[in-house]
Amino acid sequence: MLQLLHIENVAVIERADVEFTGGLNVLTGETGAGKSIVIDAMNAILGGKTSKELIRRGAENALVTAVFTGDAALRWCEEAGLDAEEGEVIISRKISPDGRSTSRVNGNPVPLAQLRELGARLLDIHGQNDGQRLLDERFHRRYLDGYGKLQKELSEYQAAYEALKETKKAVDALSMDEGAKERRMDTLRYQIAELEKADIKPGEVEEKTARRDFLRSIGKITDAVNEAYFAMYGGDRNDGAATLIEEAEGALTGALRYSETLTGITEKLRQLRYDAEDVTEELRDLRESMDVTPGELDELESRLELLRRLSRKYGGDETALLAFLEECREELDNMEFAGEKLEKLNAEMKKRHKAAVEAAMILRKARKEAALRLGKELQNELSHLSMKGTRFEVEFTELSEPGPEGMDEVRFLMSANAGEVPGRISRIASGGELSRIMLAMKSVLSESDEIGTMVFDEIDTGVSGIAAQRVGEKLSALAGKKQVLCVTHLPQIAAMADNHFCVEKNQRDGRTFTDVRTLDGEGRRQEIARLTGGDNVTELTLSAAGEQIAAADAWKRQNRAENH
Repeated sequence: MLQLLHIENVAVIERADVEFTGGLNVLTGETGAGKSIVIDAMNAILGGKTSKELIRRGAENALVTAVFTGDAALRWCEEAGLDAEEGEVIISRKISPDGRSTSRVNGNPVPLAQLRELGARLLDIHGQNDGQRLLDERFHRRYLDGYGKLQKELSEYQAAYEALKETKKAVDALSMDEGAKERRMDTLRYQIAELEKADIKPGEVEEKTARRDFLRSIGKITDAVNEAYFAMYGGDRNDGAATLIEEAEGALTGALRYSETLTGITEKLRQLRYDAEDVTEELRDLRESMDVTPGELDELESRLELLRRLSRKYGGDETALLAFLEECREELDNMEFAGEKLEKLNAEMKKRHKAAVEAAMILRKARKEAALRLGKELQNELSHLSMKGTRFEVEFTELSEPGPEGMDEVRFLMSANAGEVPGRISRIASGGELSRIMLAMKSVLSESDEIGTMVFDEIDTGVSGIAAQRVGEKLSALAGKKQVLCVTHLPQIAAMADNHFCVEKNQRDGRTFTDVRTLDGEGRRQEIARLTGGDNVTELTLSAAGEQIAAADAWKRQNRAENH
């Protein structure tokens, strides 16, 4: 359940705290007062799209915070490894001037995808345009599967269908005309021969590049090594560093018998002599290893150019080229033995096709059973919404081959008047009828989900009179099972409220502000009178509003007594 919605610097709302209760929560107000902003704030909590335009002019950022309770919210936190103190889940979303947003759940940062996952468990928002989905027959199968709780049958079918599709893809890959097949095999043989001849070794480009760079600088390196060697070893005219250190050590060693104080420095000179001899040996080995084979640099340049050309041609480094070679070998092998493999794959495809069709038949049977139940329940719901005599049917068109969602096309049909043949909803239903059908659909589907809060944004579109009264009663009945939030312009619906909020636009210091306040008994009477008579609120309209509220309270008491 949504307990609190905190809105800060969102459009014309500077700051608002809306404390919702169980039952039916109704929001009313003049057109343009900002009721849609409250819905936008809820959408933000669900992980919906936001933009910098939502930020109130002059504010640094916008913030929406919501407090939820209930098993669905707590279970999600447990799955996500987040603590829920005192049984509450607090969701916040801050929108920055650059249009970006940051989301937190119980103080922990969460990515937007995770916020959407949580939001989908907590709130179901039915907007003004959602009724249009009933006109889009692509959604009808989804509604039916959701009502029938056919997730198991659908997932089992889709697993069989994916296996069939995978096998068919393999068959298609091997099934080509002989001319195209020969041309492809010639290409593969050429590529394999070229890459095999190159005898590529992983890492050789780096290794050969280093050796090439070394050879390019061999003259300078040789001079430096020779100079260092003669400095250490000495020559015809001069003693080297190693010889001089040895002489220094010998001089002190001969004087050790006269003074023990020379022991430490003598040891250091001895170690220095060892190190100098090691360095001299290494320099000598290095000099001897610097003999270069004539033509080696040219060979390296040629090899590197070959590897570069192959990389440009086939893409990637040596490892990628070797992987490509294996792919070519595998493809050629498949094509050379395509007939044998194709025979096996065709046999496998027949088995998988049969399995997919069998799963589709199980799904179709479950859908048709669900369709009968859905039709009866919807007709019953619609009769309570002043649409008696409405017939609702689900039409099936059986497909000849398996598709992504089965072997059925599903279409909802209805007739709004007794004696008429059911037809497509898009050709028969008026705007007001669409609103009521969608409300009936939501009411029926709500029995099969765990979402604790349903939001209806102007569900009353195209509805008036007795139909509006029935819509209000249906929303109140639904609020006996779930928390319901409803934005409305109709007094018949507002009178049914268990908690009534008024959204008002005011001006202070030359700025427009929208406030959301909870109405008491007298405030409700005034607001419903305004919804009925506009600015012309009289004692008569106030009295009528009081009677309407009393009648609604009596209906709620009777309805709840009958259902408990």
